[in-house]
Amino acid sequence: MDWDKIRIFHAVAEAGSFTHAGDTLNLSQSAVSRQISTLEQSLNVPLFHRHARGLILTEQGEDLYVTAHEVFHKVTMTEARLTESKERPEGPLKITTTIGFGSIWLTPRIKEFMDSYPEIDVTILLEYDDLDLAMREADVAIRLTPPRQPDLIQRHLMSINYNCYASPEYLQEHGIPKKPEDLDSHNLITFGQEAGDQNELLPALNFLQAAGTQGKRRKPVLQVNNIYGIYRAVRSGVGIGALPDYFTEGPSTLVHILPELQTPSTEVYFVYPEELRQSARIAVFRDFLIRKIIDSRKTV
Repeated sequence: MDWDKIRIFHAVAEAGSFTHAGDTLNLSQSAVSRQISTLEQSLNVPLFHRHARGLILTEQGEDLYVTAHEVFHKVTMTEARLTESKERPEGPLKITTTIGFGSIWLTPRIKEFMDSYPEIDVTILLEYDDLDLAMREADVAIRLTPPRQPDLIQRHLMSINYNCYASPEYLQEHGIPKKPEDLDSHNLITFGQEAGDQNELLPALNFLQAAGTQGKRRKPVLQVNNIYGIYRAVRSGVGIGALPDYFTEGPSTLVHILPELQTPSTEVYFVYPEELRQSARIAVFRDFLIRKIIDSRKTV
């Protein structure tokens, strides 16, 4: 099989149409179509079902796609190892983490890393679902749950504690709860719906619903499926919410209430595939994270 035709086939399978694949490959739609037809003739099997809504892989096409995808993945990994420079880290670095941690903790700090390593091209993907690092959907992940995928290297970074907060305006109107049972008469803001692959975080995010109730659960006044959205709702005076401690590291008008309440914590991990163990980009980013975590502890 012609390697160039396999490359074009892989792009078409990823894009789902000749036109979109042509845009990626900088080829015309007709040129891409001809290459696929030639490949199908050489193999004597159809690789795509063609219809008005696009292209669907045939069973034979699925088999070829899986193999081609694995080959391209291995080539990409090999290229990364061969071009990596210990003295001068460079190249793309795709980072994935949760929406709240990425928005509040990571992005305010990333400029320092980018200034220190201008030849590293940083991309941040904020997702609640765990992207597939082995298939290079991202290079590294900062996760609030232990990795489930095999062949991933993990480094524990820190523990995140959750505490109970409200705005001064809300407390002035509704009073300050003195004990967990007092939350029965207050407006609670909780994490609503599913958090993708982070579902096991929900008990930590929603502990206020059961705090001091002997197993019963309070009905929240508002549910938000984004921790940053909860933070904004608390700030605006909607009610009381549980927030990670990194949300209030700097100057904050929020009031920490029920400080004696026993609250949960979650663990944060730095995760990357085995193939990138020797990557200088990974090493300098990991060291940067550890340094910033140590710095934040000194300011507490």
